[in-house]
Amino acid sequence: MSTNLHQATKLELFNFKSISTRTFWITSFAFFLCFFAWFGIVPFMPDVVRELGLTPDQKWNSIILAVTGTVFARLLIGKLCDTYGPRLSYTWLLILGAIPVILIGFAQTPLQFLICRLFIGFIGASFVITQVHTSIMFAPNVVGTANATSAGWGNLGGGANRLGMPLIAAAVVSFGIADSEAWRYSMIIAGIACFIMGIVYYFFTQDTPNGNYKELRAKGELSNSKRDEVGFLEVLKDYRVWVLFLVYGACFGIELTVYGTMDDYLQNTFQLKRVTAGNIVLSFALMNIFARTLGGFFGDKFGKLKGLQGRVLFLALILALEGIMLLTFSSVTTLTFGIIFLIAFSLTVQMAEGATFSVVPFINKKALGSISGIVGAGGNVGAFLAAMLLKSKSALAEKTAIAANKGLSTEAIELAQASASSLAVSNGYLIIGVLIIVAALLSLTIKFSTANENISDKNIEDLKMVMADK
Repeated sequence: MSTNLHQATKLELFNFKSISTRTFWITSFAFFLCFFAWFGIVPFMPDVVRELGLTPDQKWNSIILAVTGTVFARLLIGKLCDTYGPRLSYTWLLILGAIPVILIGFAQTPLQFLICRLFIGFIGASFVITQVHTSIMFAPNVVGTANATSAGWGNLGGGANRLGMPLIAAAVVSFGIADSEAWRYSMIIAGIACFIMGIVYYFFTQDTPNGNYKELRAKGELSNSKRDEVGFLEVLKDYRVWVLFLVYGACFGIELTVYGTMDDYLQNTFQLKRVTAGNIVLSFALMNIFARTLGGFFGDKFGKLKGLQGRVLFLALILALEGIMLLTFSSVTTLTFGIIFLIAFSLTVQMAEGATFSVVPFINKKALGSISGIVGAGGNVGAFLAAMLLKSKSALAEKTAIAANKGLSTEAIELAQASASSLAVSNGYLIIGVLIIVAALLSLTIKFSTANENISDKNIEDLKMVMADK
C-alpha cells in the first residue's frame, strides 16, 4: 500500500482549492441529507398512524424494514464503490434513493407506507460511500480524523430532523396546506433535496485526488485487471473484517438502540416529562459534532506512536470504556448521576465509532469499499439485535406487571407497567454493556503483518517529506 502523494495530509476545512476538502464537505452534506430523509418520517409517526390506520405491529414493522433495507444496501454499495468509484455510486444512490422518499408522501395504505420505508432504508448506505470517499482523499496520517468528522457531521442528520422536519412542516402549513397533510409535503421536499444533491455530487466531486476511476483506467493509472482486484469472497474470509463488523455493531448499533429507547427509559426511571426526556436525548445525539472526530483523531495519534496496532489498541480501550459507562448508567437511580454517565456513554460510543473507521482503511486498500460496507452493515445488525433484546425483556415485564395488578386503578397499572419496563431495560443495558466489553477484548485479536507495518512506516516517512517540502 503506497501513499498517494496527492492525498491531503491535513484536514483543512476552509481550503476550498483542495479537491480533498471540497469532497469532504460535499460528501458530509450528502450523508447529512440522506440521514435526514431516512429518519425524516419519525417526528410525524403519530400523524401517519392516525391517517393510515397503522396497527402497533405495522408501526414496529416499518422501523424494522427501514433497518433491514440498510443492511443489504450497505453490503452492496461497498462493492459498487470498489468497481465504479464513490462518485457514481453516491450520485445514483441519491437520485434513486430520492424516489421512495418522495413516494412515501403519496402513500394511501399501510402496505404502500411499509414498502416505501423498506426502500428509504437503502439511503442509509450513504455512510459507506462517505467513508470510502474520505479514505481515498486523505493520507494515512489524517484519514481517521477525516473519516470520523465526515461521519459524525453526517450523522447529525438523524437528529436534526427532530427540529428540521417540524420546521419544514410549519412552513408548508403557512402556505395553506392542512396540518394533517404537512408530513407528506415535508417528505417530498426532503426527497427533492436528495435528488438535487445527487446532481451536485456528479458535477462537483471526483473519485480520487488524481481523477475519476474511468479516466484513470483509460490512462493505465488504475488497473483494469481482475487479477489486481480483491475478490469479495477473499474479503469475507478475512477474520479482521468480521471482528470490525462486531465492533461497529457494539458502538454505532448500540448508540442507535440506546437513543431509540432512552426517551421512555428516562421518563419511566426518573419521572421526566416526554419533552424534557426528548431534549436530553437530542442534545447527546448532537455530540456527534465533535465526539466522533475525537475518536478518529486519537486513532491517528496512536497510529503515529505505535503503528497500526496502536490504532487497534485505542479502539479496544475506548470500546471498553463505552461498555463500562453503559453498564454503570444502567444501575444509576438519581437523575444527576444518570446524566453524567449518559454524557460519558455518548462521548465514548461516538469516539469508538470514529476509532473503528481509523482502522478500516488499513485492512485491505484494494477492497476498501467492500470492507466498509460489511463493517457498516454490522452497525445496523447490532442495532437490530440490541433492540430485539430490549423489546423482548420489556414486553415480558410489562405483561407480567399488568397481570399482577389486574383489578387496580388504571393509574396504578400504568405506574407498575412503567416501573417494570424501567427495570427490564436497565437489565438489558447491563447485559449490553458486558457484551461491549467482550467486543473490546475481541478487537485486540486484529493483527497486521510485519509487511503492513513496514509499509505504514514508509508511508509516514513519505508524508513527512511531503509536508517538509510544503
